[in-house]
Amino acid sequence: MIPAPHRRWIREALAALDVRNLVLGFHDLSAPSAEDDDTGRGSLYGEAGLRFLRFVRDLGFDGIQLGPQGETPDGSASPYDGTVFSRNPLSISLSRLAERDGPWGGILARDSLSAAVAGRPPDGEARVPYAYVHRTHGALLREAFAAFASRGDSALPEALSRFERQHAAWLERDVRDEALRANRAAETGLRVFVQFVAHEQHRRLRSESRGLGLRLYGDLQIGLSARDARGYPSILLDDYVMGAPPSRTNPEGQAWGNPVLDPLLYGDLRHPGPAMRFVQARVAKMLEEYDALRIDHPHGLVCPWVYRAGEADPGRAVQAGARLFSSPELPDHPGLARFAIARRDQLNPDPRTPRHADDWVVRLDPEQVDRYALLFDAIVDCAKRAGCAPSDLVCEVLSTLPHPLRRVLERHGLGRFRVTQKADVRRPDDVYRSENAAPEDWIMVGNHDTPPLWRRIEEWAASGELPERAAHLAERLVPEPGRRGAFAGQLLRDPGLFAHAQFADLFASPARHVMIFFTDLFGVTEIYNRPGVVSPDNWCLRVPRDYAERYRARLRSRRALNLPRALALALHARRPAGSGAGDALLRRLEGEARGLEGRLAPQAGS
Repeated sequence: MIPAPHRRWIREALAALDVRNLVLGFHDLSAPSAEDDDTGRGSLYGEAGLRFLRFVRDLGFDGIQLGPQGETPDGSASPYDGTVFSRNPLSISLSRLAERDGPWGGILARDSLSAAVAGRPPDGEARVPYAYVHRTHGALLREAFAAFASRGDSALPEALSRFERQHAAWLERDVRDEALRANRAAETGLRVFVQFVAHEQHRRLRSESRGLGLRLYGDLQIGLSARDARGYPSILLDDYVMGAPPSRTNPEGQAWGNPVLDPLLYGDLRHPGPAMRFVQARVAKMLEEYDALRIDHPHGLVCPWVYRAGEADPGRAVQAGARLFSSPELPDHPGLARFAIARRDQLNPDPRTPRHADDWVVRLDPEQVDRYALLFDAIVDCAKRAGCAPSDLVCEVLSTLPHPLRRVLERHGLGRFRVTQKADVRRPDDVYRSENAAPEDWIMVGNHDTPPLWRRIEEWAASGELPERAAHLAERLVPEPGRRGAFAGQLLRDPGLFAHAQFADLFASPARHVMIFFTDLFGVTEIYNRPGVVSPDNWCLRVPRDYAERYRARLRSRRALNLPRALALALHARRPAGSGAGDALLRRLEGEARGLEGRLAPQAGS
């Protein structure tokens, strides 16, 4: 069990380090389940999900960053392919529907749920068996709807009617369109009911989370699902789609095929056009459901990388793409000239500069920044109306930061991501090195698109990269130069200490916001997602139901994050040489760390 004072000491240490947010990155499909309701996919809406949130809170986190929660098509497990208004039915807690004394009055038979649990594929506890889950959840929700429709003595029908009226604008396009496409118009009622259940369960989750002191971060994905594209064709370009350009970490780029909003339909904040109203509706709905937002690939809102739709070789097409608003006179993309904001004289004069480079555009006038910022400003305006602070918008800017996007972020005082496992420690100016972070940045060891830290340490050891990284961490964490060599040697001999030094580097950085992906917390070595690769192994890794016991076992061998130890290392790095500042807090953290591990361990400043 986690001692009662644990969270207080964690919060004191974070305050001493000027860390304002400590957030766990976690996609809800990975949530644990109880043994009697595990159909193969977890839910944060059930009792097991709530226990998991309590566990996260007790460790010292104050927020949880969820992935996109839209409905995904049967053939895709990626949450980034989901719908932007309707919620994913697979997230619904079926056990809540089977509770006779709960708000749903047992509209799902417990025997039906038990049969679904019994039929779960053998590996369903470790990885989501999507085909089985889609089929099973669909059947059980249909059964629950039939029971719901047959009852006339509860308040649920009126609540459903209120929900349908409140969300009529997107329900009409999103839910009913899908039912009609399947030639099952009679199922419109079922699909509305399913969305009602998903939204009600999420509303309850948000209330529970607030009671725990955990903030929920939503994920404003840049892509639109195929259903969204069908529902809103008039606001989309028909000849271009969006992808990721070539970059340092992905030289070939990524052909996402995402629809692109028509810039001629943006309008402005005073007179929003249909494309901007669409964005405003998305953001307003999300801010009713979450406390803060991660803005996925904000480049797509400010300077999207586009390529021709319908090309036989999308991979080649995306490499030959261009920035939508930064292409005034490209011979291979003459159609983009009408959208150009940057002028030819504002582009890099060096003809060798690739058009995806950060310095393709080298300067802009203030009114041009205003035009680049139209959609982003609309999001910030919605956030302000909802009472959010600037730090409540988390911008997923990775290896590339084009000049127009940098200018837009600066006008709102927003930072970027610093993913330290990607740092080139031989380059002092590398964007991922922690010392190059700014206070407004979000810093992390990894995210859902990177290998877990524990796997990366093994890879660095195999490649011979570990000594350089150990020396860099010693320089970051040991104030006295004469003691750095000894500490670097300790890191090389003790992979667990190395991992905690990597975590401590986050907290010792200038960034005020730290995010830790759940695989790094739990010491998992399996990869959650390989970006740019369509694979049945992506987006399916689950937290086992005995996660607390496994976590404690891994702590004893330093194969999971011991937060007090990482914070103690960071505090040692921050305090002046010979200073006794913070000694009492350090002793508490070090004692707590030893208690969690069950043994003594070396410290950077000891």
